[in-house]
Amino acid sequence: MISLESEERPWGRFFLLHDEPTYKLKRIEVDPGCRISYQYHSRRSETWIIVEGIGLITLDGEDKEYNEGESLIIPKGTKHRIANKGIKKVVFIEVQTGSYLGEDDITRIEDDYNRL
Repeated sequence: MISLESEERPWGRFFLLHDEPTYKLKRIEVDPGCRISYQYHSRRSETWIIVEGIGLITLDGEDKEYNEGESLIIPKGTKHRIANKGIKKVVFIEVQTGSYLGEDDITRIEDDYNRL
């Protein structure tokens, strides 16, 4: 099913582009100076493709900058976050795959917005 549903978050917003039983596709925007929760998922993996800006991505405690056109795979159970240290928004495409793709499959380890 194709969708243009969007949700605001304290760090930016996401747009649900496509939602199927076996995969979900999102466009995620992280505002300057913001970052998502340090988190992991028990039932899904994610692939991120940076399409605008530079994201500082943390995977299991290791930080690395990713530029436009770069991608990474985040296996289920891997702790991750993206931060925007720049002056323009960071945009990435997220492809979720797994046995369950609900928004409640998030275990937050650290959160700047008190959502633990």
